[in-house]
Amino acid sequence: MTKQHLQIALIPMEQRPNILFLFTDQQRYDTIAQLGNDIIKTPTMDRLVREGTSFTRAYTPSPVCVSARCALVTGLPPHVNGCWDNMAMRQDIPSFMDQLTAAGYQTHGVGKMHFTPDATRMWGYESRDISEEGAGANDAFRAYLAENDYGHVHEPHGIRSEYYYIPQPSQLPAHLHNTAWTADRSIDFLNQRDSTRPFFLWSSFIKPHPPFESPTPWNKLYRASDMPEPFRFEGMDAVQSYWNLRQNRYKYRGAGYDALLMRTMKAAYYSCISFIDFQMGRIIEALGDQIDNTLILLSADHGELLGDYGAVGKRCMLDAACRVPMVVRYPRKYQAGTQCNIPVSLLDVYPTFTSAAECDKVTVSTEGLPLNDIADGKTDRDATYSQFQTGSYGLYMVTTQTHKYVYSVADKKEMLFDLVADPKETLNQIDNAMYADVLGELKNRLITRMAEGDSDRLIVENGQWTTYAGHTFPTDDPDIGLLYQDPGNTQDLVDALGPDYAHCVTKPGSESHVMIDTSDRQHPLSRESNV
Repeated sequence: MTKQHLQIALIPMEQRPNILFLFTDQQRYDTIAQLGNDIIKTPTMDRLVREGTSFTRAYTPSPVCVSARCALVTGLPPHVNGCWDNMAMRQDIPSFMDQLTAAGYQTHGVGKMHFTPDATRMWGYESRDISEEGAGANDAFRAYLAENDYGHVHEPHGIRSEYYYIPQPSQLPAHLHNTAWTADRSIDFLNQRDSTRPFFLWSSFIKPHPPFESPTPWNKLYRASDMPEPFRFEGMDAVQSYWNLRQNRYKYRGAGYDALLMRTMKAAYYSCISFIDFQMGRIIEALGDQIDNTLILLSADHGELLGDYGAVGKRCMLDAACRVPMVVRYPRKYQAGTQCNIPVSLLDVYPTFTSAAECDKVTVSTEGLPLNDIADGKTDRDATYSQFQTGSYGLYMVTTQTHKYVYSVADKKEMLFDLVADPKETLNQIDNAMYADVLGELKNRLITRMAEGDSDRLIVENGQWTTYAGHTFPTDDPDIGLLYQDPGNTQDLVDALGPDYAHCVTKPGSESHVMIDTSDRQHPLSRESNV
């Protein structure tokens, strides 16, 4: 993929906007009341929608945590930056934080960044308040809990492993919860910042990533009886892929359907989002008279299936998993109360920030474009893309406003959706002759794009998808592929109970959980504590 250098005339520092980036983890696109969800309560996000521009067809470049964030901060898609799963990021690509700091911004990050392999890396920030599910001794949030006599809580973000998708109460009071801590540290920065410089603040919330847990009274905001059942229908397996089956298994949701549990799960998920919304409101209030001089961008790394299509998690190209909320408030460039339906991506965040900051000589991917240019119709953007994994496990997508094409290599499956006639993506039109022209165009566009960064032909060969034998997932043993995500000292805590309670907590295979065959040079799913 080619790159371009943008030479932008610098303007006085005092005239550049502040930038506030509000970011959640695993928030679906359809979880904002003002955009049509009549159950969830999101007054802060609703305000941003009313006062800003909503990009209603925003997608993640990769529907999994690390690769989505790597694409976000580098401006380069997974097939170019080499990060297409929860794996180590390349360390030699400048981030938009690098660019903003070089342009004179005071840059600060709060919360989950998910930088790998070094969770504490600055990557262009001047300062950080670090909180990661697996950051260990350098985790400022855990230190904060210890200072407030809650250091004994073994899993402060919720209990994983077998309980990963089981709704649960928080072990922390609301004022000590990570969601509140993220807002507190963000407000501290705003109150103590250098007022002679514009700022960039990234407030990054760990939730609503599972486990779905909120503190009292937020965990009582929604009840299971108020929640609709997940979107399920006869023949829904036709729109699933290999990764749906695999993910259901290792997240303990692949052995049967429990309608009440799924409705309780949705209630807990909504509670997480409403609690975040409240804390976002506190951050925005702390902007004071700087609010109209601050570009506020709200988004998320990817979505969550939440039982729809009989599946949970992400790692999927259905809208519930790969489509994200994206709203921008900045009165100088974005019209209040408007919606833009042109497909956009997290890749567009990099040039949005650097162009707003008037950064000089910024190297960006030609794929990313400033969101205000897209909203104003100044670009020819008509599609966006997403990727998870590569080679024989690859999953690829291109979508326009009207159609979506998906190719799953593991099960040699193509899918084509008519998003106008079938917005819920229930019918795979791949064999419908009426869609032959659309299929041909989208498939060719996706193959051409994926070949651009494919130097070793793992993805495309001779203008076609590279052929592999395919993969199947075992269904005869429901215990194969289960995931264990216990903190590192769990075994020590159990051993301390004495010989009468001796038990092996670290299960066989838990160090690599769903390791996949590396014979075709795939990167195994790493044993991250937050996959």
